[in-house]
Amino acid sequence: MSAAQARRSQPEQPKAGPGPPGGLMDLLRIAAVVLDADGRIVLWSPQAEQLFGYTAKEALGQYAARLMVHEHDLDLVIQLFAEVMDSGESWAGAFPVRRKNGTTHLAEFRNMRLEDDQGDLYALGLASDQDALRTVERDLALSTRLVSQSPIGLAVLDTDLRYVTVNPALERINGIPAEGHLGRRFREVLPTLDVNAVESAMRQVLRTGTPIVDQASIGRTPADPDNDHAWSASYYRLDTSDGHVLGIALSVVDTTERHRATLEADRARHRLALIADASVRIGTTLDLYQTAHELADFAVPDFADVAAVDILDSLLEGSPSAVGHGGNTVFRALALAATRPSGAAEAADRPGSIAAYGPDRLVTQCVRTGQPILIPHVQADDLPRIARDAKAAALLGRDGVHSYLAVPLVAHGEVIGALDLKRTRNGRPFDHDDAVLAGELAVRAAVSIDNARWHQSVRNTAITLQRSLLPDHPPPLAGLEVASRYQPAKASNEVGGDWFDVIPLDHDRTALVVGDVMGHGIDAAATMGRLRTATCAFAELDLDPAQVLHHLDKITSGLEHYIATCIYAVYDPHRQRCHLANAGHVPPVLIRGGKPAQLIDLPTGAPLGVGGVPFRTTTLALGPGDRLVLYTDGLVETRDQDIDSRLHALLRHLDAVPDVSLEDTCDRLLNALRHPDGNDDVALLIARPKPMTGSSGLQEGFP
Repeated sequence: MSAAQARRSQPEQPKAGPGPPGGLMDLLRIAAVVLDADGRIVLWSPQAEQLFGYTAKEALGQYAARLMVHEHDLDLVIQLFAEVMDSGESWAGAFPVRRKNGTTHLAEFRNMRLEDDQGDLYALGLASDQDALRTVERDLALSTRLVSQSPIGLAVLDTDLRYVTVNPALERINGIPAEGHLGRRFREVLPTLDVNAVESAMRQVLRTGTPIVDQASIGRTPADPDNDHAWSASYYRLDTSDGHVLGIALSVVDTTERHRATLEADRARHRLALIADASVRIGTTLDLYQTAHELADFAVPDFADVAAVDILDSLLEGSPSAVGHGGNTVFRALALAATRPSGAAEAADRPGSIAAYGPDRLVTQCVRTGQPILIPHVQADDLPRIARDAKAAALLGRDGVHSYLAVPLVAHGEVIGALDLKRTRNGRPFDHDDAVLAGELAVRAAVSIDNARWHQSVRNTAITLQRSLLPDHPPPLAGLEVASRYQPAKASNEVGGDWFDVIPLDHDRTALVVGDVMGHGIDAAATMGRLRTATCAFAELDLDPAQVLHHLDKITSGLEHYIATCIYAVYDPHRQRCHLANAGHVPPVLIRGGKPAQLIDLPTGAPLGVGGVPFRTTTLALGPGDRLVLYTDGLVETRDQDIDSRLHALLRHLDAVPDVSLEDTCDRLLNALRHPDGNDDVALLIARPKPMTGSSGLQEGFP
């Protein structure tokens, strides 16, 4: 150790010289009084004048007991004075003193015997105002308790930034005992922290006197050398009453939990932002392969270096999902995305190809269990369980695949495939948070993929489906009574293109459909059958009416230039709401109890097959006792009357029909309104809500 280092390591020696005014002695105003052996005052300090009110001229030579003590305390004072003078033992305590102004005040005394070089005895009395003394004692006790018991780390450093005192909390925070702090500078105690920033802040406070509050820092201390912690530190300059700088006070609060919670909240916000972005970018069409590509492209490059989307091949064949138990599971690759051409990308299955994976493969385990498979640090013996075969495993190894994550694609409670993710250039391994985020993305994407799969299946079925029969009587419906009629055109007695349907949906809802394919004969009937089948399939996807019509419009556009009109409605008995959308169809009629029948003003929309025209969903209240009438134009159109007149005739007949059953209402309307020629077929559907029994409350569904 050098001499300079030795000098720095030694504690500072106290310096002789006058101290600044305003110290503790001045605060207490300690008075000094000296009495001779007879009890006369021989010395009188200026502080005694301040405390008792007598000047030195008034006090000197006087008997202290007679001057300063009340008559009834006189004997006690004389006794105490004699004991001190005789025994030489000091006496301390509080005693009432009479001041010059006649008031009596408690003073704290310390009395002791003095002896001069001649052997003469004197009594020295040191006194202070008891209230002031007690205040200082309380403040001191409170400060001591607060510092020692505070959960906040506290320290005092001198002007050279050496520790003067630390409390137990700071010992625990730093992991260093008090003796390891005292006399040492901050940078000597905690060299692993950002000592330059901390000491710079301290010197600024010493120089300016302006506190620095809540300065954040992150690092590691001997208390926990393996993990980062966060602290909030505040610095305050310590001054005497006359402005002399004593040093600096430091307070430290461990904010590690708050810091970690903030980081987690930031990660959660980032995840939500990604999910929101994914909701916009994934599922923009009902094309199966494009939807899968949107998912894979979204995952690369920010989340993974290689992403693959695979679906169970059995689902594309229209069969239930099949996962091999003991045998192979057959996947069809839908999409692949990579940050660059690489061995890992080459090892993946090409989109459109079919591959069989054994039960030991991780992707098979993922779809079989419906749970994510996370390998944060891929080892050599993991590669054969990730890759298709030995060649692919070698490619993954050469390309540096170091972390792997597979999450299931689950739609409507069924595992339909998996999202497969690998990291090569991204050095951070996948962790639990990544698995959660990937799972959330997969859930949302899986619904879009499954909808696309259903759409593809529905479209193929609609193109090849021939004439479809109209539905039989629907099963009992929750909260809804319906009656329906279909009458073919009388001229040729052929089945035309008018149809109706009543489709029970989840959560006690019911879809009501009435449509009209333009034309007659086998072709119109076949088109009607295709549209009805497609409508049933789309209804199962829980789409709102406008979306259903949108997809029906796309299907109709490809069916040999046929066009059709349609009303699609969904009734929710729990909310007593009906959601309707119109594709160029005649307006439905609403009859509320005790009120005239009225046409429902819906956005008409364009007929199905026109293409490119948006549809809108309208919501109306529909409760028990109300009636909703859906029909095709064959009920109201004739060659000799305009459509407005015929619609008013429909309303008049509905107003005239007494409160009879829906079946009777159907018959009466057909008898009253249908033209005798019957050149067009007619579909009629009337629905009336009824009170729910045993309802379990509101259910989920589209708004």
